[in-house]
Amino acid sequence: MITLRKITLENRRVIFNLEVSENQRRFVASNLSSAASCYVLATNGGYPLPFAIYADEQPVGFVMLTYGITGYEDPSIAEGNYCILRLMIDKQYQSRGYAREAMKKILEFIRTFPAGPAHYCWIPYSADNYVAKRLYESFGFRDNGEICNNESITVLRL
Repeated sequence: MITLRKITLENRRVIFNLEVSENQRRFVASNLSSAASCYVLATNGGYPLPFAIYADEQPVGFVMLTYGITGYEDPSIAEGNYCILRLMIDKQYQSRGYAREAMKKILEFIRTFPAGPAHYCWIPYSADNYVAKRLYESFGFRDNGEICNNESITVLRL
């Protein structure tokens, strides 16, 4: 069973050491870099929500959500909405359905509106990341035609 858990002093090193396969590294920042981005964003008026992704008791991935600003150039849809800024499953746990189950949990969590009300969830992604695009589309996300930081923006109405 997939769960989202806080990153703690006890699990942080394991989470920071999870990584995607070599051919996916251009699509997602390291978890340590993402955690640092969370700190910087939080101290500059943002609302980051980082989580470890667990399969039962095994850490298998990481997700970084934001509300409103992301700390990067934001598309027009960003203000007052949620963003799945980073999502990764470690290379040794891929192709087991964990990303799909994690997306279900992520969207359940976002729909509790933990940081404030929103109408949309959006995700920036590299247009040549076909696996991610198919995953997002399977949940109802649709590209809105915007390109931000050389990434396509896909949007889901909450």
